Amino acid sequence: MKNSLLDRITIIPDVCNGKPTVRGLRITVETILQYLSSGDSSEEIINAYPFLEKLDIQACIAFALKNLSTSKNDIQLAS
Repeated sequence: MKNSLLDRITIIPDVCNGKPTVRGLRITVETILQYLSSGDSSEEIINAYPFLEKLDIQACIAFALKNLSTSKNDIQLAS
């Protein structure tokens, strides 16, 4: 199922300057993650963008998780 989720994320050079988007639409993964991080629910995001599906939002989270687990983490935590 994860691969099918990730298939919903597209990177097209001429769409949103090549940033990862949902299904080639002009809504970036980053935008969805910003809404989620500010406390918006999936339902609120879907109400704002009715062309999105709940699986699209799950795909954004899966994409972010995949990128975190495959990239070097240079974040320094405060002690």
